[in-house]
Amino acid sequence: MDTVVDPAAVADEVDRRIRGLDAPSVDTVRRVRRDVSAQLEGESGADVVAVALALIGRQRWVAYEIVYHHPAALDALTVADVERLGTGLADWGSVDAFGRYLSGPAWRRGSIPDATVRGWAASPDRWWRRAALVSTVPLNLAAAGGTGDTDRTLDICERLVADRDDMVVKALSWALRELVPRDPDAVRGFLRDHDDAVAARVRREVTAKLETGRKNPGPARRDGGGHQGDRRSASQASDSG
Repeated sequence: MDTVVDPAAVADEVDRRIRGLDAPSVDTVRRVRRDVSAQLEGESGADVVAVALALIGRQRWVAYEIVYHHPAALDALTVADVERLGTGLADWGSVDAFGRYLSGPAWRRGSIPDATVRGWAASPDRWWRRAALVSTVPLNLAAAGGTGDTDRTLDICERLVADRDDMVVKALSWALRELVPRDPDAVRGFLRDHDDAVAARVRREVTAKLETGRKNPGPARRDGGGHQGDRRSASQASDSG
């Protein structure tokens, strides 16, 4: 007889284990997440989403990773689920984890429609506008399974090109830089077509990426812009803000 997942109980156990760590770090927390992912591997996508929803108020990026590492959960997400999992976004780290691990992959897989992300781009909330831009990153980032999506990326970038909120400006730079390896001509065209609207920071960083392959040319400087392998959370690894 199959066991029945109790999302609240699983979430409670995850939270208890993380809070009980002697020296919590991204690596030690991620070990807990890996254990949970293994535990939930054979469960339905809906059950895994329910676990994430039960965990979101306590261990946000762990909740996002649990969904990200369960393909059926990404496929099971609804718009309502994604927006509930985005409740309380209030800093660049949580937004970048949301876009990198949840909304972007769900969008790429067709679980949420273009209209949803366009709606975030029109939000009065700076964090949802940033989330719209960060959601384009997994469309293009090879490490996230992206294969390139110029049209959807530039659609969101165009909607926010004149936004001068600092968090949005930095995310616009990240979104365009992530598209550079996939379609540099389209990025050059975007800078040219929106010459008067593009913020100076965006032009500088994206031009540097186009010309040198890095956001900030210089010795021992890497161009990040998101998750680096399996070593750091999106909130720590983002080069965008």
